[in-house]
Amino acid sequence: MNVKILSFNGEAFVSNNVISLSLMTGLWEITILEKHAPLITSIRPSTMYLIIRDENGVERRDDFAIGSWVVEVKDSQVKIMSDMLIDIEDVSIHEAEHARTFALELMQRYKDSSDRMDMERFIEAEDMLLKSIAQLKLYDLKK
Repeated sequence: MNVKILSFNGEAFVSNNVISLSLMTGLWEITILEKHAPLITSIRPSTMYLIIRDENGVERRDDFAIGSWVVEVKDSQVKIMSDMLIDIEDVSIHEAEHARTFALELMQRYKDSSDRMDMERFIEAEDMLLKSIAQLKLYDLKK
């Protein structure tokens, strides 16, 4: 299966030898296999993993933290656009913990506001929290 992943932060992943790809959609976790039915759906910040067959026929697993946006599956091709893509080798526990703390503080500030809560900002902070949790889970896989 051909998989292309592009992220807004400039990270990219491309492979023609993907056996399966598992990630969290807006509703549930899915696994995409060769000849999957056509699909367009939103994705949520989560960990994502791919099973890839290398040039020697050996299967390996690649893990990533992925953000929000969209996945399209059509004719054994998977295209993903995301606002975050972090390889397991590049994940930083310190950055992820800092982002989680910051997101929780923002959410609390917006929730405790004496004025009307700014839902748009609260949702952005919640998205930031989910992305940091995905990175922390990825770091746990790395250990």
